[in-house]
Amino acid sequence: MIFDDAQGCDSYLEHLAEYLDGELTEQDCQVLKQHLSDCPPCLDEYQRDAIMKALVRRSCACEEAPTALRSRIMQSITVQVTTVEIHRLD
Repeated sequence: MIFDDAQGCDSYLEHLAEYLDGELTEQDCQVLKQHLSDCPPCLDEYQRDAIMKALVRRSCACEEAPTALRSRIMQSITVQVTTVEIHRLD
């Protein structure tokens, strides 16, 4: 489970976007749904995020990002792999 009860609501709010995007496991979805049903402030935050996401989706549905913008975004998304080797000098 990705939620940390010691962090309280922050732990749940941190993963709202993943929940809205369908990126959580079924178990994590159930835990988050239960928290939302028990916590009105977090439910309000969830509902605001859901409305915002729906508005953005509806407003941008017919437009595709320009190719140059897509290329710049893809270039900025990189994975950096660092390998550390330790050699003993005994």
